Amino acid sequence: MIRPRQLWRLLHIQRVLLKHGLDELVAATHLFRPVAWLRRIPGLGVSRAARAQPVGVRVREALVELGPIFVKFGQALSTRRDLLPREIADELAKLQDRVPPFPAEETHRQLAAAYRRPLTELFERFDDEPLAAASIAQVHTARLTDGREAIVKVLRPGVRAQIRRDLEVLHALAALAERYWPEGRRLRPREVVREFDHTLMNELDLMREAANAAQLKRNFEGSSLLFVPEVYWDWCRPTVLVMERIYGINIGQTDTLREASVDMHRLAANGVEIFFTQVFRHNFFHADMHPGNIFVNVDNPANPQYIAVDFGIVGSLSASDQQYLAESFLAFFKRDYQRVARLHVESGWLAPDTRIDEVESAFRTVCEPIFNKPLKDISFGQFLVRLFTVARQFDMEVQPQLILLEKTLLNVEGLGRELYPDLDLWETAQPILEEWMRERVSGRAIVERLREQLPEVGETIQELPQAVHAILQQAASGKLQVEVKHPGLEPLRAELARGRRERWRVTAGGALLLAGVLWLGLEAAPLPAGWALLAAGLAVLLFSRPGSSA
Repeated sequence: MIRPRQLWRLLHIQRVLLKHGLDELVAATHLFRPVAWLRRIPGLGVSRAARAQPVGVRVREALVELGPIFVKFGQALSTRRDLLPREIADELAKLQDRVPPFPAEETHRQLAAAYRRPLTELFERFDDEPLAAASIAQVHTARLTDGREAIVKVLRPGVRAQIRRDLEVLHALAALAERYWPEGRRLRPREVVREFDHTLMNELDLMREAANAAQLKRNFEGSSLLFVPEVYWDWCRPTVLVMERIYGINIGQTDTLREASVDMHRLAANGVEIFFTQVFRHNFFHADMHPGNIFVNVDNPANPQYIAVDFGIVGSLSASDQQYLAESFLAFFKRDYQRVARLHVESGWLAPDTRIDEVESAFRTVCEPIFNKPLKDISFGQFLVRLFTVARQFDMEVQPQLILLEKTLLNVEGLGRELYPDLDLWETAQPILEEWMRERVSGRAIVERLREQLPEVGETIQELPQAVHAILQQAASGKLQVEVKHPGLEPLRAELARGRRERWRVTAGGALLLAGVLWLGLEAAPLPAGWALLAAGLAVLLFSRPGSSA
């Protein structure tokens, strides 16, 4: 049920949209269709001044008035110039770092509450004029007492309460959608909102953002692709983040980058490489890569370096999702639509009884038209809409854990389109994924994973005698009882016995194969012994196949 205060918030949203002359959006929500009647209520009419503003300005100002969540929505939309008229996209781009700032007095009040010390003891200089203002926080420049130049990020006052209020509205609407909307079960709106809730609340903890920045800096230490500023930990608090000040050209200033003779093709390709490196090699990716958070170091224009800021939203994937995505991307690149269909079933995203040939045909219909085209001719927005149609056709559930990844991929596409429209995203990404897959199955990688798992295996082995002893004691005292009742039990016993023999053969063969891999991976001498173990393992496994003679 929608609570009274949530209903009041919905009414407020409608009022703000009407105030800024966005009548069409109010009508499209279907919540309050009689727009003409609403406009007659005092205070809801659109002023002539508002109507005189361009529609992009009215949309931007409405989102700012509605608060942080709506500003973030506008930020995401601003990167999709293929989906929006240019004048609206240009206005929404201002939401990335030009949200109206809060007063200097409030900044000083926030800092005093965080440090409980005079600012003169912490900063040699603090600039009251903000360098940038965004939906959740604003940034000031300062000089530390040791002379280092820094940026100071301060949370907006009351932002947590504003976000929590709107999240409550989203949770209520998601629950209604899941209960009454025919697509609700498959699209899992409550899980999607929970994921969004978790992400936003993490973003409000600036100590967490500092830790994210430190991790990302370690991942790209010494890299020419991406620079991450240093965190000044002694000055950081949950509501205040202090970091090294960076200098570069905002990636949205494409004319300035060209004037600096930056290789735009290399810059766009580096952005794609950074994305796939973060997702697959590091499994830790910056998930808020809109233009306001990315700058470029042009000291070497032929190989420009990205500079990242604002690390409040990061993402990672489970090992299974990581493997699934990599294989799916490569199968798409190779146009192996049957493999894509099988991966969807194997991952559990489609029902086991789904017909592979039908899914294969649907994916071929969606994907075939987009290949062998430059990025300027490909719209991931339209592509995802078509995939959504396929998902609905086969009752595939939404995967909330991939929302951040999809959002980041769309941001990367938007950046690439602005920097170098002829960049082939697929061609740039394919070698990165192929190299990662080769590394995953290399002997050295297998040995490394085994080394990581040895402590857990050792603990299990140590506990095994105790567990066996307990079972034997229960058996000796007559307390161990296993009851299996089935009409066809007797005929199954012979089949179970055969199955046990097959499992023993498979186990023995697997052990021999593993020993061979370890032998060769560790390059132990003599090497022929390792190959002999591999051959013996293969022979046992082949012998254990159904239909082989015992």
